[in-house]
Amino acid sequence: MEKKEFKAESKRLLDLMINSIYTHKEIFLRELISNASDALDRRHFRALTDDSIPMDRDSLTVSITLDKQGRSLTIADTGIGMTRDELEGNLGVIARSGSLQFIEQNKELDGVDIIGRFGVGFYSAFMVASQVSVKSRSLDDAQGYLWSSSGADGYTVEPCDIDATGTEITLIIKENTEDEQFDRFLEEYQVRSLIKKYSDFIKYPIRMEVGKSRLKEGSDKEYETYREIETINSMTPLWRKNKQELTGEDYDNFYMDKHFGYQKPLHVVHAAVDGAVSYIALLYIPASAPFDFYTKQFEKGLELYSNGVLIMQKCADLLPDYFAFAQGLVDSADVSLNISREMLQHDRQLQFMAKKIKERINKELLSLRDKEREKYETFFEHFGRSIKYGVYDNYGAHKEELQDLLLYYSSTEKKKVTLDEYVSRMKEGQKYIYYAIGESIAKLDVMPQTERVAGEGYEILYGIDEIDEFALKILQSYKEKEFRSVSHNDLGLSDKDGEKTDQPEEQTALFGAMKEALGDRVKDVRASRRLRTYPVCLSSEGELSLEMEKVLGSMPIPQDHLKADRILEINTEHPVYPVLCQAYDGDRDKLALYTRLLYQQALLNEGFAPEDPVSFGNDVCALMV
Repeated sequence: MEKKEFKAESKRLLDLMINSIYTHKEIFLRELISNASDALDRRHFRALTDDSIPMDRDSLTVSITLDKQGRSLTIADTGIGMTRDELEGNLGVIARSGSLQFIEQNKELDGVDIIGRFGVGFYSAFMVASQVSVKSRSLDDAQGYLWSSSGADGYTVEPCDIDATGTEITLIIKENTEDEQFDRFLEEYQVRSLIKKYSDFIKYPIRMEVGKSRLKEGSDKEYETYREIETINSMTPLWRKNKQELTGEDYDNFYMDKHFGYQKPLHVVHAAVDGAVSYIALLYIPASAPFDFYTKQFEKGLELYSNGVLIMQKCADLLPDYFAFAQGLVDSADVSLNISREMLQHDRQLQFMAKKIKERINKELLSLRDKEREKYETFFEHFGRSIKYGVYDNYGAHKEELQDLLLYYSSTEKKKVTLDEYVSRMKEGQKYIYYAIGESIAKLDVMPQTERVAGEGYEILYGIDEIDEFALKILQSYKEKEFRSVSHNDLGLSDKDGEKTDQPEEQTALFGAMKEALGDRVKDVRASRRLRTYPVCLSSEGELSLEMEKVLGSMPIPQDHLKADRILEINTEHPVYPVLCQAYDGDRDKLALYTRLLYQQALLNEGFAPEDPVSFGNDVCALMV
C-alpha cells in the first residue's frame, strides 16, 4: 500500500494546524456534520432526478458513535459517498491559494480560528485527532475505499469492505495535554452539547447511542442503566416554521431554551426577507436589561446561521450599539458557512442584512410606542439610555432616526411623553422646548431654576440620566423648535412685573462686590428674572452646562479643567436681598460671608457638593456666632 504525500502547501498548512494552538477546536464536529449533511443533500437530489435510485427520506441520517476505551469518535452518513478519485481529490488538497501566506504571517495572533478563516472543513479533525480514517462508498461504485492519515506526513487510500453507500469518518482522539483536555470529545454529554449548539437545526436526524436510567422492574427505588439510540437534534428550526402555526408560548419557550433570557420577552419579531439577499430573522426585545448591559463586559450580537448551521454565536456586526439590547438570530443561505469574522465586517450581504434589521427594529419600536404604550414605556425604562447614547454617538449621525423613540417625563402631564407630543402642546409664540436635568423627578420639581418657566405655564421635560444633557445638545432642535435648559441664562421670556433689563447702579455696585468675594468661582453675579420664592440659584452661559460639568467631573478620570461659566443669580424680591444691601452699606466682611453662604446654597441646590466643606462649616458657625 503506497503512502501519498499532501500537496506542498496543504502539508505545511496541516502541520500548522496540528501544532498550533487554536481556541475553538470544538468546531471540528460542526464541520464534519455539515459535510455529512451536504452528502445527504446530494443523494436526496440524485434520487429526485434519477428514477433508478430508490427514494427513502427516512434512511438519510447522520450517526455519531463514541468509543471511550478505544478513544474513537465516528461520524457516519448515508449520503452520496465518494469514489477513490473523489477521496484523493477532495481530501488531498487543503483550503485555497494564499491561505498559507496569511496564516504564516499571523500565526502568532492569539485565538486565530483557521476553520472560520479558510473553510478547511474536513481537516479541522486533525486539531483533535492523532489519526483520521475515512471509509466511503459512492452511489456510483460498488467498491468502497479507505482513506487514512496521521497528519502532515501523508495519507493512504486502499479498497475496503463497506456495506452501503455513504461515508464513515473515524477520529482517534489525541491524549490530553497541559493546555487541552481532549477527553471531553469522548464524553456523551459534551458531544451532545456541541451537536445542540452548532448543528441542532441540520434537517437530517443526528443519532447517537446514549446512556439512560430507569426504575428496575418491580422496584420503586432501584435504578438500572441501559443504552438507547436517540435523535439529538431538533431538525426543524422554529424560525423556519410558518408563523401561523406558532403561538406566543412557542416563541417564549424558544427564547428561554436558547438562554436569551430568563423571563418572557417583551416583544417578538419574526421576519422573512426575500430579494437580493434572503434571510430569516427572529428577534426578541427583552423585558428587562441584563445586569451587565451598561458595562464594557456586555457582549452584543445576534446568532448567525447559514442554512440552519451556527456560524457565530454573537455576530456584533448585525446590530448597531444603540440596539444592542436585541436578542435572537439571523439565518441566511447567502452567507458562507466558513466566512471569517474579518470577512464578515466587509461582507456586503451582512451589511445589507444589518441595515434591514436596524430599520425593522426601529419600525417595531415605533409601532410599540403607538399601539402598546405601556409596553414601550417598560422598554424605555430599561433601554432608554441606550437610545440616548445612540442619539449622541458619532456626533449625532443617527439622531434623526432615533429622536422619535425618546421619552421624557413632563412637568405638566406628570408622565413620560414624546418630543412630538410636547411640540403639539406648545403655547402660541413659545420659542423653546424647555428641559431640566437633575438626579430625580422629585428634585427637579422643586428646582429653583424651573420657577419662572413653570410659573408661566410652560411644560418642562425632565431628564435624570447622565447622558440626557449631551443627547439634547446634539439634537439641538426638534421640528424647528430649539431645546433650551431652564438653567440657561436666556430663557426667551418677556420681562414681567416691572422688571427692567437695565440694572440699577446700586445693584451693579452690590453684585460687583459679591463677584469680588467669590473671585473666579463665578463669571458674574446678577439679578434673577427666573426666581420667585428661592433666594438664589446658579445658571450658565456658553455650550458647557452645569449638568455637563457634573457628569464630566464624575468620570473615572475627572475632567476638572472643564467648568461651566457659572452665573450666581440673586432674587431681588426675596427678603434676603435687603439684608445684602445693608451688609454692603455697613459691613463688607459680613457681605462676603453672606455671599459665600448663598453660593454654597446654590451649589447644593444644583446637586454639587460644597467646594470646601471645612470653610463652609466655618462660615455657618460664624453666622451663628
